[in-house]
Amino acid sequence: MIERTNYSMLQHNTFGIDAATTCFIEYDSEEDLQEVRKRIAVAYHGLPILHVGKGSNLLFLENFQGVILHSAIKGITEISQTENEIYVRAGAGEVWDDFVDTCVKRGWAGVENLSWIPGEVGAAAIQNIGAYGVEAKDVIYEVECLELATGDKRIFSCEECHYGYRKSIFKEQLRGQYAVLSVVFRLKCSFTPNIEYGGVRKALTELGIEPDKVTMTQLRNAIIDIRKQKLPDPEVQGNAGSFFMNPVVEKVVYEQLAQQYDSCPHYDQPDGRIKIPAGWLIEQCGWKGQNLGPAGVHKKQALVLVNLGGATGEDIARLSETICRNVYERFGIAIHPEVNFIGKNGLIDVK
Repeated sequence: MIERTNYSMLQHNTFGIDAATTCFIEYDSEEDLQEVRKRIAVAYHGLPILHVGKGSNLLFLENFQGVILHSAIKGITEISQTENEIYVRAGAGEVWDDFVDTCVKRGWAGVENLSWIPGEVGAAAIQNIGAYGVEAKDVIYEVECLELATGDKRIFSCEECHYGYRKSIFKEQLRGQYAVLSVVFRLKCSFTPNIEYGGVRKALTELGIEPDKVTMTQLRNAIIDIRKQKLPDPEVQGNAGSFFMNPVVEKVVYEQLAQQYDSCPHYDQPDGRIKIPAGWLIEQCGWKGQNLGPAGVHKKQALVLVNLGGATGEDIARLSETICRNVYERFGIAIHPEVNFIGKNGLIDVK
């Protein structure tokens, strides 16, 4: 267990915001977390508690006056197998893309489309990460948690997690109440490529790969290439990947939009509504490659906000608010941040 006071979170958020926390504690086992609970009750009673992963979905607006916890629980273990499926447990502190890489190398199919998404396994289960036609909920079997108030262990089935688009019960009704210990994934023993979303089929063809004969490794590598072409490296330029969620609108709203913009990209949803890429809406408003002081919009992907150097969390938030307002004024469509805003007392709801 590692404990630090008045600790800078600069190395724990990909935006590169130099915000401090009253206390930072990292643990690497369930037993350690139980000790952490006792430690907090004695030394930091009454202070807000925030769990973080790699900080790839956080925006610190100011110093956090509380305790930040980070899981370093590791391990990727096959726990059972049927004729068609394999169940794998991964520790909450495993780097997500390392987990994907392990699955691909071992022939466990289902997460390859989620390659090169930053973050850790525990955060992936809370956020319900997704890309290229796949979401975490599609492969999660259960989430093993510890209730921070009582120390009781509880296992949530995928259904009990109430997953939706970039949301779960851990972000809503039970926000801040549980720490994820590990996640059990239900993966496939045989590989069936999912290549119909986000230009994946086209990218494979351009690489000289016959799409319908692509291997799992080839698909993973192609998706990594696509993401690297679109998204900046946080080590070079601070960012949190996709900053905004894609809005899902009623069909009539999309039809009205399509009458004006016949090139408007869209994705039909099971409930009859239509998902419209937020990046396209932002680009139509002229923000791609533009900036507001030290906060900017990435020149290759309008969905990504970047720290151009020395930006504060407030700078990034100001740009976000301006973009959301511009999109609504032009299209009548509300877009919302996917990134979690952190104030001095914890998460701030941004509508």
